[in-house]
Amino acid sequence: MTRFDSAKLIYVMGPSGAGKDSLLGFARERVGAHVMFSHRYITRAAADGENHIVLSHDEFASRLSYGLFAMHWESLGLCYGIGIELDAWLARGMPVVVNGSRQHAELALERYPDARFVHIDAAPSVLAARLARRGREDARQIEARLARRPAFELPAHAHVVKIDNSGMLADAGTQFLDLLALAGRA
Repeated sequence: MTRFDSAKLIYVMGPSGAGKDSLLGFARERVGAHVMFSHRYITRAAADGENHIVLSHDEFASRLSYGLFAMHWESLGLCYGIGIELDAWLARGMPVVVNGSRQHAELALERYPDARFVHIDAAPSVLAARLARRGREDARQIEARLARRPAFELPAHAHVVKIDNSGMLADAGTQFLDLLALAGRA
């Protein structure tokens, strides 16, 4: 296992349906105040289990123009941002968890070279079932989403831990908490 004992930025990513929001919620309830969880701003209404701040496209563009995002990206017609409070927390020595994007992880690594990455995944059948329960896409769209799973690779020097969240949330959650406990001791 990659050691997270010097981690400050913990960048969580994985495909839709992998249970990232559930895993982050599980950890947030148990980790205490020694680890911060970044705010994520999205131009989409909040749904079950998601923890983000809803912005209109105009609000997002305005915040972006004022430099209020430490990181930002677009995906499937939506805008995502991580607020600049991330940098203030890191400057004060706080470990910070970010709910990020696989497609933008390399940009995060460029900006935060000491970042640690946690790739959450689940078996394809589990992903399909979770996406169907979520109800944002029809069966055809879910099938297309699962078929286009992009290859994911970070440079060899990046610190990446993979967690399979196909089973019980508590199992994956315990693995994630162990990583955060190491980060909190740094």
